Amino acid sequence: VQLQASGGGLVQAGGSLRLSCAASGFTLDYYAIGWFRQAPGKEREGVSCISSSDGSTYYADSVKGRFTISRDNAKNTVYLQMNSLKPEDTAVYYCATVTDCGDEYDYWGQGTLVTVSS
Repeated sequence: VQLQASGGGLVQAGGSLRLSCAASGFTLDYYAIGWFRQAPGKEREGVSCISSSDGSTYYADSVKGRFTISRDNAKNTVYLQMNSLKPEDTAVYYCATVTDCGDEYDYWGQGTLVTVSS
């Protein structure tokens, strides 16, 4: 059972990245999936979540209007499209299973580093 975030990198402020969260060993569409980020010296911050039941999406105020979460059940993958990136978005991003959006994260794998230069 594995959950792998990928797609991070170095981008200039105002740029875009798309993160992917791929699962192996289990089916993602049975789970709500959340993205959270951890920047050095800062607390973990929930970024976005997509429910398993009706695909409802949720966003932190800090990313609302700039980030979009989506899922492709056929590919067993959840995406996080990040536009208009800011230096304060720099962090390691993780995807995780949750019982339901708003609950504690249950399982997450290795994160992917996003660095936004000014």
